Amino acid sequence: MGAPPQEFVELVGAARAYQRSRAVAVAAELGIADLLRDGGRNVDDLAVATNTHAPTLYRLLRALSSVGVFSEQSGRRFELTSTGEYLRDDHPLSVRPIVMMLCSDYEWQAWGELMHSVRSGENAAVHTLGMDVWEHRRRHPNASEVFDAAMRSLTRSSAPGEVAAYEFGRHDVIADIGGGTGAMLAEILRAHPGVHGILFDQPEVVSDALDVLADAGVADRVEIVGGSFFDHVPGGADAYLLRRILHDWVDSECVRILRQIRRVIPDDGRLLVIDGIVGPPNEDPLVKFLDLMMLVSAGGKERNGNEWSELLAAGGFRLQGASRGSVNSHVIEAIPV
Repeated sequence: MGAPPQEFVELVGAARAYQRSRAVAVAAELGIADLLRDGGRNVDDLAVATNTHAPTLYRLLRALSSVGVFSEQSGRRFELTSTGEYLRDDHPLSVRPIVMMLCSDYEWQAWGELMHSVRSGENAAVHTLGMDVWEHRRRHPNASEVFDAAMRSLTRSSAPGEVAAYEFGRHDVIADIGGGTGAMLAEILRAHPGVHGILFDQPEVVSDALDVLADAGVADRVEIVGGSFFDHVPGGADAYLLRRILHDWVDSECVRILRQIRRVIPDDGRLLVIDGIVGPPNEDPLVKFLDLMMLVSAGGKERNGNEWSELLAAGGFRLQGASRGSVNSHVIEAIPV
């Protein structure tokens, strides 16, 4: 009997993909990679350190070793692979918080209600949680901390390409609106020593930004401001950056954000939006599945070129152009009108 068709194998693999993601999430939550940082360890030692059932932990690590996350040695001993290194909590591009965010209970519940979104067009997270994910994270500080850490890792992974995609050095002051704990602004300022920055986000978020900016050596060039971009944004910048913000929101909320920026941006200023641009049919799975995540989780959407042009116009800006920054992002430049 011959092997099944490759298309069959791939589709079954897609249906079973959640099994691998959940297994990686359990290993991340247990901190297995951190326990293997200094060398391999026997599964019995790992079970004691993680307060788990050794035979079952072995089954988990054996499975993850089969897909290259760990490496199984003789005597039920496990070591880190080059892939598994990214699960270390101290890695500058740690995937651990990303895994813990994407596989958190509230995200899994939201994805479990994808059918509700498809039938109704409504946000699945609100349907299943009774609130949006932002309110959920506000009520659960640990979830908020994991989210912020995940955003730092994701930002650092794509920042080099995004910083190179636009001449940020042409500006005197760049205001990063909704900039989290400052990972992106830090990368921009490190690349352009003559530029100063304003970091703006919710007070409870920017309260953790000083260490991030100090570690990058740019804290003395950044003004940290707390607030909501629905109510106001700080003036004093000649460029305003929205990185991965607008895709979180429906058009009407995006227009509210854009109009707050339009009130303070100079007439010769620049609005810089870093987000995905949906690609042509049958291509671009990263952005199109991110769009599904926006549907079920944050409640927003990814947009194509025409949709970006129309949205920016509604907020008081004209689209000037876009340059690819990473595999799933563009730096979109707009001017006030």
